[in-house]
Amino acid sequence: MKRKQQEDDGVEKAVSTTTVVATSSNTMSIDQLILQSSSKLSQKQDYIFHGGRRHVRPYYFEFISHVNKRWTGKTIVDLFADEFKGRPRDYYVGAVKSGRIKVDGEIVPVSYIVKSSQKITHFLHRHEPPVMIDDVVILHQEPDVVTVCKPASVPVHPCGQYRKNTVVGILDAEHDLGTLFPIHRLDRLVSGLLIIARTAAKADFFRQQIEGGLVKKRYIAKVIGVFPEDEMVVDANINYNGSEGRSTAEDAISSGDDKKVKGKPACTKFTRIATNGTHSLVSCEPVTGRTHQIRVHLQYTGHPIANDPLYLNQHIDNLETYIAKRIDAGERKMVSPDDYVYSSEDFSIDPMCTNCPKLIPQGYEEHDEALWLHCVQYSGTGWEYECPYPSWASL
Repeated sequence: MKRKQQEDDGVEKAVSTTTVVATSSNTMSIDQLILQSSSKLSQKQDYIFHGGRRHVRPYYFEFISHVNKRWTGKTIVDLFADEFKGRPRDYYVGAVKSGRIKVDGEIVPVSYIVKSSQKITHFLHRHEPPVMIDDVVILHQEPDVVTVCKPASVPVHPCGQYRKNTVVGILDAEHDLGTLFPIHRLDRLVSGLLIIARTAAKADFFRQQIEGGLVKKRYIAKVIGVFPEDEMVVDANINYNGSEGRSTAEDAISSGDDKKVKGKPACTKFTRIATNGTHSLVSCEPVTGRTHQIRVHLQYTGHPIANDPLYLNQHIDNLETYIAKRIDAGERKMVSPDDYVYSSEDFSIDPMCTNCPKLIPQGYEEHDEALWLHCVQYSGTGWEYECPYPSWASL
C-alpha cells in the first residue's frame, strides 16, 4: 500500500514503494536488496528496547518523489543539498554516483539537470526516531473495529521520519490485525483513546458521523493554576503557522475591531474536575478539530497545560527546569541515548549512512515527555468508546 512520507531529514515528500530488510552484506546491489521486500509494515524483530525507549532497527527504504516547479533546472546534487539539509552535500554526491539516487530509474552524473515531473528515487538506510516504551494497549476489539490506548510520543500512522514506530506499525508487528483505518488522529505527544476501523465500510461509517457533526469527544488535561469552577466556553479562531509548527488563538477583541480575525473558527468547552491550588484537572470537549486546538485554547484561558513545551513559555521563565522537575518517575529512569553501544547483532552498518553506527538519527537525541493531555471518550449515534485515565491525572 502506498503511503505519503517525508524523507529522514523531515522535508522530502515521497511515496513508499517497498520495505526492505537489512542485510549483513554490504556488497549486495540495490536491486538485490529491493527484492527482499515484505508485505508487512512491521514485525516483532524490527524493534530494539533500550534506555526506556522503543527503537527501530535501521532498515533499507526507497523514497519516490517527482520534480516540482521549484526544483526544475537544478542539478540533481544541488536539488538534494538545497532542499534536504539533513545530510551533507558530499553524501548526495556519493549517493548519485553509486546509484542510490536515480532519475527516471537511471543513474545520472552529478551535473545532471532535472526536468519537471521526472521521477526521483532515493534508496537509503533509514533510522527512525525512538518513542516511549509504553505498550499500545488494545481496549476493545470487534470484527470491524478496534480501540487502543495510544501512548504519548507515538504517531498514529506513518508520517515524517516515523514508519514502523507508529501505532499502526506496532499493532501490525504485535497483533497482526490486518489492514487498519485510523478514524481520527491524536498529536504525537498526546495519549489516549484511538478508534481504528478494520474495514473500509466501517471507516466510512465513522467518517460520515464525524463529517455530520454527530461525534462528541472528551479529553482530560492537567493545567497550571486554579481553573475557574464554572463551565468555560472558548470561541476563538485557531491560526496555524506551519513553518513554526504552532498555533495561535485570535478573536475580534484580541485582533482589534478594525482587523480581520485570522485562522479558522474553533470552539472548546472546558469544565474543571478538581484542583489543588497549583494544578487543575480539566475536562475538555472540542466542538471543532483544529491543529493544537485544546492546547491553544487552554493557553488562551491563562491556564496552559502544565508541561506543554510549545504553549507554556509565556507563563514560566525557565521552561526546561520546570518540565524536568515534573517528568514522571518512570521516564526519569531512562538513560542517555549516548549510553547505547553498537552491536552487530542489532543491525548492520551501512558504509554510506550518515547516522550509523548510532541507533538514533541526528536531531532526535532528547527524550520526549508525555504531554498532560489525554483522550478519554468518543461517542456518536449508537456507539461510545472510552479509555482509562493516565497515571498523571491525579492531584
